[in-house]
Amino acid sequence: MAQKTILITGCSSGIGYDCAHTLHKRGWRVFATCRKPEDCERLRDEGLESFELDYEDETSVKAAVKETLKRTGGTLDALYNNGAYAVPGFTQDLPRDALRAIFEANLFGYFDLINQLLPVMHKQGHGRIINCSSVLGLTAMRGRGAYNSTKFAMEGLTDTLRLELRDHPIDIILVEPGPITTDIRVKAQPQFEKWIDWENSLGRKMYETSLIPRLYAKDTKPDPGELPSSAVTKKLIHALESPRPRPRYYVTTPTYISGFLKRILSTRALDYVFSRM
Repeated sequence: MAQKTILITGCSSGIGYDCAHTLHKRGWRVFATCRKPEDCERLRDEGLESFELDYEDETSVKAAVKETLKRTGGTLDALYNNGAYAVPGFTQDLPRDALRAIFEANLFGYFDLINQLLPVMHKQGHGRIINCSSVLGLTAMRGRGAYNSTKFAMEGLTDTLRLELRDHPIDIILVEPGPITTDIRVKAQPQFEKWIDWENSLGRKMYETSLIPRLYAKDTKPDPGELPSSAVTKKLIHALESPRPRPRYYVTTPTYISGFLKRILSTRALDYVFSRM
C-alpha cells in the first residue's frame, strides 16, 4: 500500500507537534508546517518534513500547497488544520484590526488552504479534511470573544462544507478539544499587549482581578479536566484511519459537558452556568 500523506499546520508546539510526530511514527508521511522558519528547521532536525505556512499570508498558503503537491506528485490524503492563536480581552475592547488579524489566521487561512486542496481530493477520488475547533466553538466564555468568534464561524463553515460534499468521497471532520496542556496562554500574552488597552477600559477592574492574573500566572494549576496533547492525537488518528469517521470528535470531559448542557439548557440558564466560570 502507498504511504498515506497528511499536511498539518501549527506544528511548532502543542497539539500540532504531538500529532506530527505520532503520525510519522505510525507510518504516515507528514508535512509538518509552521509559521516561523526556525521552527521548521527544528522539526527537520527531528526527522520531519517541514516547511513554512502562515495562514495570514495568502502567498505563504499558496506556496505551501505547491510544495506539498510537488513532494507527493500531486496528491494528498488528508489535511489537519490546527494552527491558531488567541487575543484575550473583553469584546468591548477588541479593535477592528485585532479581529481582522485573528480571523485571517484562525478562519480565512483554514478555508483558503482547504479550497486550494479540494480539487486535488476531488480528482483523486478521496480525502479527509479535519479542522481543529474547540469547546469554545460550542459555548462562549468571558474574555475570549475573539477566539470564540473564530471557532463559532469555523463550526458553521465546516458544517456547511460537509453538507455540500455529502455526495462526494471526501470526509469533513471537526475535532473539538477542551482544556489541553499547551502554551497557547503564553503565546496570547503579546497579542493582549498589542491590542488591548485595558487600562482605559470600562472593565479595568475585571482585567486587574481576573484576566491579567490568569494570563500571566507563572505556576498555573491544570484546568479541570485538562489533558495532554496526545488526547487530541488519539482522536485525530481515529478520524484519519477509521473506515467511517465521525463528523465530530469531542476531546476532554469539559467538552462533553458543554455539548450536553447546550442541548438541554435554555440560553438564560446556559448564560448563568458559564458566567460562573
